[in-house]
Amino acid sequence: MLEILGKQAQAAARTLAHISAQQKNLALAAIATALRRSIPQILEQNALDMQNAQTNGMSRAFLDRLRLDSTRIEKISDSLLDVASLEDPVGRVLEQHVRPNGLRIQKVAVPLGVIGVIFEARPNVTADSAALCLKSGNAVILRGGSDAIHSNTAITSVIRTALDQSGLPADCVQLVEDTSRESSVALMRLSEYVNVIIPRGGRGLIRSVIENATVPVIETGAGTCHIYVDRAADAEMAAKIIYNAKTSHPSVCNAVECILVHQDIAATALPVIAAPLLEAGVEIRGDRQTCAYLPGAVPAQQDDWGREYGDLILACRIVQDLEEALDHIQNYGTGHSEAIITKDALAADHFLESVDAAAVYHNASTRFTDGGEFGLGAEIGISTQKLHARGPLGLRELCSMKYKIYGEGQVR
Repeated sequence: MLEILGKQAQAAARTLAHISAQQKNLALAAIATALRRSIPQILEQNALDMQNAQTNGMSRAFLDRLRLDSTRIEKISDSLLDVASLEDPVGRVLEQHVRPNGLRIQKVAVPLGVIGVIFEARPNVTADSAALCLKSGNAVILRGGSDAIHSNTAITSVIRTALDQSGLPADCVQLVEDTSRESSVALMRLSEYVNVIIPRGGRGLIRSVIENATVPVIETGAGTCHIYVDRAADAEMAAKIIYNAKTSHPSVCNAVECILVHQDIAATALPVIAAPLLEAGVEIRGDRQTCAYLPGAVPAQQDDWGREYGDLILACRIVQDLEEALDHIQNYGTGHSEAIITKDALAADHFLESVDAAAVYHNASTRFTDGGEFGLGAEIGISTQKLHARGPLGLRELCSMKYKIYGEGQVR
């Protein structure tokens, strides 16, 4: 079954590589319109997934990731139009020069080919991945989790119908309907047809893909994000930023999971920072000093450091100085997004230069690590590795390159 999908995707990718930007944009607009028109049907299928998830006792954060409503589908449709409005990345001349022998050499952007996306209970990934892959000239094979199978099937069906009606191959976008572990591993090893695998999910999924895939992997997703409150921080600013980074959408990978507070201001700053968090229902798990300053905190365990909660839970540790904060992030961070809050420009520069992460912030929320917020349109994920791309995987990151050489009879 997977081999059939692979062959179909490969054939569709060959067609897509030569499709004009206008054709791709018209198809994206058609998909956006079709999704809006299909909101009742999609919500009906999502309700089945939600009912099953609730019956299975899934967490509040899980249910939030899974849930669709009219507003969320409208936003998904809008994101497709945003992608359509972006510059086509295919065919861009990245470099060019003329050799002494007269050869003209160009390095140009080309599609990766066939992309496999393995993800968990996020139905929006279905549409986002399809849009980005289509605009960047790639065919995509989607493999979502069993918990969202009804939602994913409904969305994929709408996309494929719109593609067909737009004159593009429906097989540009395919869904693996078998949600067994065997189908996931088979996709990871479909190296004859798939050029790259992108996992979207927690550490367990990402680890499984890395350990089992023979197809090249772009590692994304896991986000144990930290915010360090320096001794020169404005406590009110810190409270505002941390509140946003934790509570605006706690289940996403750019939400803050741990704050580190300089010991010199902990006694005064922590109560200011904690007050709105506790009022919003955030559970603060702190070290001994944190619990001494915050009666509402509970003692942290060793496994709270480096943990991605995806929920209204926040770890907190008091550190002696900036270097101890950097050591903690080095030991427990996932290379996603890290922030410092300080009025000390030298401390900020040292932090930004020293932290090894895809995105580093000074006096801003980690929640900005997002393709749309970076001006890239929807992203297919946040890469936490250094090859082949890092940070939000937008259109340009879904391209490879080739050299075009123009001669006039030169031989070597």
